[in-house]
Amino acid sequence: MDKAQSDAIRNARRVANPGCWPQGSIAFLRPLIGAGLLPADLPVTVNGISGYSGGGRTMIEDYEARGADAPSFMPYGLTLNHKHLPELQTYARLAGTPLMQPAVGNFAQGMLTALPLQLGHLDRVPSGAELHTALADHYGAIEGGVVKVAPLASIERTPDIDPETHNDTNTMTLHVFANDARAQALLVAVYDNLGKGASGAAVQNMDLMLEGL
Repeated sequence: MDKAQSDAIRNARRVANPGCWPQGSIAFLRPLIGAGLLPADLPVTVNGISGYSGGGRTMIEDYEARGADAPSFMPYGLTLNHKHLPELQTYARLAGTPLMQPAVGNFAQGMLTALPLQLGHLDRVPSGAELHTALADHYGAIEGGVVKVAPLASIERTPDIDPETHNDTNTMTLHVFANDARAQALLVAVYDNLGKGASGAAVQNMDLMLEGL
């Protein structure tokens, strides 16, 4: 997520491997907090949907057995104590615990996470263009990076916001949507819960650590 992160992993003896859910949110929040555009004490809500493969063997077997009768959208984590909240808070460098509302869809893999932002209460309200530029500059400076920032556009809908867009890859695309007149923004990350989730990230981290031997 940071320019120096590959070298840090390459030279490490131990690496903590993230799960899939925090990755999209960290990809947005860490650079924007680091750039001073968002405060560390920002109240953060994360919404999203993942393919059922992220639920492990039991969920996979249940969804595949039920086929078309399986829920097309099933919210979970309703105790508001999702297991990945600590790593999201730590690596996004948030001062407080975010509220996460994940859901499972009736598709095998792929995911998207969305962060709605109410910016009007901030001492300095960043524009959508400022948020987008900060992200584009941050990830554009990472040589060989797999996180892409979509062009900033004022659109009602786009087929690119599809959780299955990057299936079987480790690519992540970040989208910024904003209404500056209302001081609101919506940040959406699209990636594969497997290829960019725990399993894919573990392989990438292992490859980097082997380079350092």
